[in-house]
Amino acid sequence: MPAALITIAEARRLVLDAAEPLGVEMVAIADARDRVLADDVAAAGDVPPFPCSAMDGYAVAPGDANRRLAVVAESRAGAPSARPLGEHQAIRISTGGAIPTGATAVIPQENVEVEGDSIVTRTVVRTGDHIRDRGEDMRAGSTVLRAGRALGAAELGAAVAAGVGALTVARRPKVQVLSTGDELRAPGEPLGPGEIHNSNGPMLVALAAHQGAVTAPPGRLPDDRAATEQGLSRALQNADVVIVSGGVSVGPHDHVKPALSDLGVEQVFWRVALQPGKPTWFGRRGATLVFGLPGNPVSAVVTFSLFVRPALAVLQGRAEERPLDVEAVLARPVRRNPDREQALRVRLVRRNGRLMATPNGPQGSHIVTSLLGADALALVPAGEGELPAGATVMLEILPR
Repeated sequence: MPAALITIAEARRLVLDAAEPLGVEMVAIADARDRVLADDVAAAGDVPPFPCSAMDGYAVAPGDANRRLAVVAESRAGAPSARPLGEHQAIRISTGGAIPTGATAVIPQENVEVEGDSIVTRTVVRTGDHIRDRGEDMRAGSTVLRAGRALGAAELGAAVAAGVGALTVARRPKVQVLSTGDELRAPGEPLGPGEIHNSNGPMLVALAAHQGAVTAPPGRLPDDRAATEQGLSRALQNADVVIVSGGVSVGPHDHVKPALSDLGVEQVFWRVALQPGKPTWFGRRGATLVFGLPGNPVSAVVTFSLFVRPALAVLQGRAEERPLDVEAVLARPVRRNPDREQALRVRLVRRNGRLMATPNGPQGSHIVTSLLGADALALVPAGEGELPAGATVMLEILPR
């Protein structure tokens, strides 16, 4: 008798309970892009480390307009002036240049008139004008980045400014994607009768890589029990996460579940109250996670988004990320499934201050083009009849 269906929320909870963060490693800043920070980063010193100019201009004392000041020195970025500022004097300064002793303001060069070795101020100058104070951006010892944060360009810039040359990051999970079926052919290969191209393999590898995983080339499992077990055994030895596309249903050539059982993989759940994606399977062997995703390409992407992506985030210690919008309003009515929650591929657009979700074409689980241009999955609760236009639906932003 088939296993009872469980909800999306329960399936996700079981996945997250099974996933545990991997180890950490130290990497250079140049290698840290898109990694997940494992330790907090604190500023080694004040940033900026000294008062400096925010403008190209002249370091001066505060005063009225129409003052004539003698230009007696220059302070450039990396080459501060050793001469202190005296009365009725100005020191030429560039953006980032250290403020000379005695100066308490900067007047921009466009606000002066140059007359030989002197300037004439054309505006009032007040104390602190155009000066960046020491520690204005970061204070020594202050926390700049928190563990669990994905490292993008801004984070790397902040880490360098904080005085860091290397970062402690989470180890990236190794992922092996396997597609099942004798009918599958590699991209671009000629097709024989009854054959199709293996779109799921490259698609799932790309999705896993974008979530920070180290991915091997996609593999294929033929419709043979012994060969399926051999391929799964190799994957289990080498990967932290094994993703199998197809072969987890109840057909006579679906060998994945019995092969996994014989290899010591414990089933955690099978079958989710989800359309598309009902025959999703999840299990574990020790710390290794195994996902059996449906073979239809849309179902594979939907179940990856709902279950695999959160697991990859936990393995890397990634802080929980929330989209800017977690719900939207249906732009048109949708017929509900009486027994299963639906994951509609939708386009999002804001109209009159409301985020509207419009189904992105036909919603069949085999319609790959329904993913093109789709922004999110809109989760439609199970029930009778239609969910009307204007109803609120929860969103799961689609990975790319």
